[in-house]
Amino acid sequence: MRGSRAASWVSPETRALQAALAAEQAAIYGYGVAGSHLSGAARAQATTWWLAHQVAADKLTAMLQSRRARPAPAAVAYQLPHQVAAAAQAVSLAATLEDQVTSAYLGLVALPAQSVRMLGAGQARAAALRAAAWRGSTQAFPGLAISG
Repeated sequence: MRGSRAASWVSPETRALQAALAAEQAAIYGYGVAGSHLSGAARAQATTWWLAHQVAADKLTAMLQSRRARPAPAAVAYQLPHQVAAAAQAVSLAATLEDQVTSAYLGLVALPAQSVRMLGAGQARAAALRAAAWRGSTQAFPGLAISG
């Protein structure tokens, strides 16, 4: 029994890195959907940020592997928060995806390892700025659910 408990224990750092990876994977999928409904400068921006999420996911995968953790694979498909059939809905989706990425990276900022905290802070900031760009405005506490 003791061996099975030890085998199933996952460190808080690994859980947080896996959550950030899952958010990045969902963003990659979502940007594919959003980008298909955008054109011009908005589509170019979506492509740039889609690639940024791929780079971030690769970095998280490498970090997990360096900690001897198995990175969770991306899902085949993701449930989107709303239907996307027009550019305005695509922009809304992109902002929501960035909010979710921000939230996931906030899980890294309280961890002991400075490199992980700095990654979390930098990526949360980047995602919050991307969300603000899509939304056209900032939020007081990006990435945090505020109940009113």
